[in-house]
Amino acid sequence: MAKSSSALGTPEAAARTSLTTRILAVNIFALAMLAGGFFYLDSYRAQLIDARLEETATQVRLIAEAYAVTPPAGRPQLLSKFGLLTDTRLRVYAYPSPTARAAEVPRSFDSWSVSGPTYQLRDPAQEEWQKRVARFLDRSIDIIVDADHPEHFHEPDHDTLAAWPIALRATRDRNIATSVERAPDRTPMILAAIDVRRPDGSGAVILSTENQRDITRIVRAERLRLGVVLLIVVLVSVSLSLFLARTIVRPLRRLALAAHRVRLGRAREVQVPRLPERRDEIGTLARALSDMSMAIRQRIDATEAFAADVTHELKNPLASLRSAVDSLGIVKDPALQKQLIDVIRDDVGRLDRLITDIAEASRVDAELARARFESVDLGTMIEGLLTTREERGRNGDVRVAFARPHRGTAVVFGDGSRLTRVIENLVENAVSFSPAGGLVQVAATRDGDDVVIRVEDEGPGVPPDAREAIFNRFHSDRPEGEEFGRHSGLGLAIAKAIVEGHNGSIVATDRDNAPNGARFVIRLPAWSR
Repeated sequence: MAKSSSALGTPEAAARTSLTTRILAVNIFALAMLAGGFFYLDSYRAQLIDARLEETATQVRLIAEAYAVTPPAGRPQLLSKFGLLTDTRLRVYAYPSPTARAAEVPRSFDSWSVSGPTYQLRDPAQEEWQKRVARFLDRSIDIIVDADHPEHFHEPDHDTLAAWPIALRATRDRNIATSVERAPDRTPMILAAIDVRRPDGSGAVILSTENQRDITRIVRAERLRLGVVLLIVVLVSVSLSLFLARTIVRPLRRLALAAHRVRLGRAREVQVPRLPERRDEIGTLARALSDMSMAIRQRIDATEAFAADVTHELKNPLASLRSAVDSLGIVKDPALQKQLIDVIRDDVGRLDRLITDIAEASRVDAELARARFESVDLGTMIEGLLTTREERGRNGDVRVAFARPHRGTAVVFGDGSRLTRVIENLVENAVSFSPAGGLVQVAATRDGDDVVIRVEDEGPGVPPDAREAIFNRFHSDRPEGEEFGRHSGLGLAIAKAIVEGHNGSIVATDRDNAPNGARFVIRLPAWSR
């Protein structure tokens, strides 16, 4: 069964709607709430009419009381003055006899016959076009707000008591009756009637009619002011919405296009806009995406270079291995066969070391990203490492000295096993370059906010132009006389990757006040509680 949803009520619908449309929709919704002021105006008009009804009822009551105590000869003048003062038309319907029916009660007095008209019912067909437009707006807004629809007011052809339902109601209820009707030009007519008959049935009914044109004028004036304000707010809101959408959507569109080109990979150097002039979240996002794309590009370049280096490094032992294997089936001399077998064994061992180091180099970054760091006392760690090397005889005839720091002074925050690998690679490198009987010195000290580790040897040292290259993968500068293939050239590269993964640095320099030898200096942020 299909499920329906509102236009913007689901994430799928929002995803199909542009950001500009959503910004405009939100702002226009707020404007629609402001437009609800028209409902308030309808309520305001109803309150004005109710107040006028109460005021008219009070006036008619006062007129009736004055009418009752005034001699018959003075009543016409009294009613005409009241009509002039209140802008109303007062009519009197006097009962000719106590038993007379309403249809038989004619109009006995009309204030207009004395004072003249106090209001004028206007013919809509004779008014200017502005008034017609105003009435059209009145009708439209009344339909929107579902306003009440009073009956149409019209003067009866035969002005008798029976022609006025409100007068009949006042007669029936023996009380004041009021009502609102609508003049031809849609202005409200306030009607009020009161029965002033005596208990014997003689007397009259007084009817008051008044055209409250000022109510329509007040409401229209308020509506005009509200409309002007609403129009200004709409223009400002739409302008600000478009400006906001432009400042948000356009840069996001540029970033999305650049990201799409990066994903397609059709251009080697895709420039993601950095938007340096933006100092907001979008500018931060742009620069983050730009940095991310450059990091991805560098990672891809490094991966491609690494793959090319791996291919190159594997070809040499594989070529040697293939040659030895092919020759082994041809050579019949046992001595030569033994030499070929030794070559195969060495090549296999070389491949094994190379593949092991390649695997270590390729996964060091990923493992550092997942590692759980903890406080590591480098003094204790280095001491244990060097003791193990000495016990296994891995230093040969080279002496290794360690200036152990005070406990707790050389503490960093990191992965202990990885940091052990760094020191192991540096010590192994120093031992391999040291002459027979040479001395390798290891030290760990605290320097301000850093822990500094130094590994020095008495070997030939590192030429200044090679101090960056030695940290590249598969760098092949080895000491003279070393058997080929014993090292993969990845030790220092792995050490640098681990150090930088701990927000540290590693450099190669000359030893102080020494004719030869190399010094490797590692700086790591010290751990503080």
